[in-house]
Amino acid sequence: MPDNGYDRAAVENVLAKVRADGRSSLTAPEGKRVCDAYGIATPAEALAKSSEGAVAFAEEIGYPVVLKIVSPDILHKTEAGGVLVGLKNGAEVAEGYRTIIHNAKSYRADADITGVQVQQQLPTGKEVHEVIVGATTDETFGKIVAFGLGGILVEVLKDVTFRLAPTSNAEALSMVDGIAAAEILRGVRGAEGVDADKLADLIHRVSDLVTDFPQLAEVDLNPVLATPSGATAVDVRILVDENAAKQPHRFTQDEILASMNRIMRPNAVAVIGASNEEGKIGNSVMKNLVNGGYQGEIYPINPKADEILDRKAFASIADVPGDIDVAVFAIPAKFVPAALEEVGKKGVGGAIMIPSGFGETGNIELQDEIVAIARKHGVRILGPNIYGYYYTPENLSATFCTPYDVKGGVALTSQSGGIGMAILGFSRSAGMGVSSIVGVGNKADIDEDDLLTFFESDPNTQLVAMHLEDLKDGRSFAETAKRVSEKKPVVVLKAGRTDQGAKAASSHTGALAGNDRVYDDILRQSGVIRAPGLNDLLEYARGIPLLATPKGENVVIITGAGGSGVLLSDACVDNGLSLMSIPDDLDAAFRKFIPPFGAAGNPVDITGGEPPSTYRNTIALGLADDRIHSLILGYWHTIVTPPMVFAKLVVDVVEEYRANGIHKPVVASLAGDVEVEEASEYLYRNGVVAYPYTTEKPVAVLGAKYRWARAAGLL
Repeated sequence: MPDNGYDRAAVENVLAKVRADGRSSLTAPEGKRVCDAYGIATPAEALAKSSEGAVAFAEEIGYPVVLKIVSPDILHKTEAGGVLVGLKNGAEVAEGYRTIIHNAKSYRADADITGVQVQQQLPTGKEVHEVIVGATTDETFGKIVAFGLGGILVEVLKDVTFRLAPTSNAEALSMVDGIAAAEILRGVRGAEGVDADKLADLIHRVSDLVTDFPQLAEVDLNPVLATPSGATAVDVRILVDENAAKQPHRFTQDEILASMNRIMRPNAVAVIGASNEEGKIGNSVMKNLVNGGYQGEIYPINPKADEILDRKAFASIADVPGDIDVAVFAIPAKFVPAALEEVGKKGVGGAIMIPSGFGETGNIELQDEIVAIARKHGVRILGPNIYGYYYTPENLSATFCTPYDVKGGVALTSQSGGIGMAILGFSRSAGMGVSSIVGVGNKADIDEDDLLTFFESDPNTQLVAMHLEDLKDGRSFAETAKRVSEKKPVVVLKAGRTDQGAKAASSHTGALAGNDRVYDDILRQSGVIRAPGLNDLLEYARGIPLLATPKGENVVIITGAGGSGVLLSDACVDNGLSLMSIPDDLDAAFRKFIPPFGAAGNPVDITGGEPPSTYRNTIALGLADDRIHSLILGYWHTIVTPPMVFAKLVVDVVEEYRANGIHKPVVASLAGDVEVEEASEYLYRNGVVAYPYTTEKPVAVLGAKYRWARAAGLL
């Protein structure tokens, strides 16, 4: 065997036989040989071809035993009446053998019956738990591994978690601890817990198996009996599909950067279909480029015009004398292939495909045609079916929509034009500075991982927020996002969260993978912050960059309203934040500043009628004490401390401590009359994330910052 203990040759021999037979699944004995080759524990078993043989094997293995039909044509053995358990003697085994063969033939008369598997029946009890360990080929992410409660519970509870394969041992352990029933596996009511390390090792081995043999479309170990001393796969189901090993075309990181730098920082832009006519897309694109302040060359392309917006027009891009980095297409879809051929021959780096009429309307053939043309010439396509894109450091508005020029560090992308305009409108309304806004549309070529690769190295971008409906190459995105999120927060709004029913699949693992949980788990594995809705995406994008990175988990709430304190506490739990247990000395320090009828626990309730000094002193204490890592402020509108007085004192004390090198995230919830709106805006403009009329939003933004900091290893 190789040094790692895996006998790959044994697996190759099994798969060669399956391939030669033209089968898509392994028999139970073949599944056991694969498990043996990868050190996956299974019960003692043998293949019987007669009732007498079954009895002999049962005597050798020891009673009780389980009998299972072995047929490449019968995958769901229980459904076919092909499983009998608890057989305690030779007579029961002999009769059981005959019963199983009869049931199998009744279930499917033409089934190729190999024999009957005689298997050791493992003991059960309160310290034995049925779990599922599996792997499947997800259409978005490729090879993924799954772990959860097994047996019949897997279909009822669907308490399963997923990771990309291959998994590390640490990731495998996080799966064991990541299901809702993890507490049961740890042991309840005096029962000893399962061996989590053995379970993690089993997950890791399954992960290695499907990584080494990508033609294994699905591996289903269900149930696995997990005990305090080990983990044994009782039932093994393995499906084979050579197509499962196929990999999508991927560009290297250097190739992506070379193309994206030309697209985002072009020296020259051509507009295919530029127009002088108001209301035409080609006219709007030209106006945005010219009036937006872009300093590079702009070349209108239109065979029917001599001049457009006071610039010489060219009949063809081939007639332009200089080099061109980007061509923006504003012509009907049917004319795109011929124009793209010219663009490719010109050596253009990027084709911005605004036209619709491609894959989104069912015209896959036309979309495939333009991708093939682009590949031939080394052109990258953004779109088609997009509103265009913005890159504010270059004053570049290559779009037919509203121009945008508020510069900042947030890059936003959307798969939908409508969502793109919502992003733009929110950004303008909130005064949020952006580095880029990009529409990706059909994603025929350039997709989110291309954009992430660019934004990763872009000094003008500090956070990336993405709306997406699907991922063209989920594995590439996850790998890229994991790398990027270690440096910059990546926030994702995944549309289509609801489970519309698992796909028809031949294994539990394959069926369970057909839901949004896969996206959720793998995005989390990649360090991505997932936003539940559009407003959350935008608020996270706006607020996260303002918040200092916390240095620890201790969160303290200081509030002037007890009711707000309770709601803020609930929000902390909902967002995975840890309320600090206040030590006695810190409790005494807070009590020096609050009235006797206040509460110095956590929340620190200073009560509503307190003057500005009480807010100032308690906030200052929270900032000064090294044991406190984040502050949540709850303000209640009173005449004693009006909203703007509160807002200005908070900014003053926070800036005072920042000047002394103390940077902690501070968020605020303001309850009161309409004046709290102005106060919230003032706080936000000065680096304190604040909202009126809500206890949930400020805590959600702080929770998002924490999720990123944990994933990036900064806490």
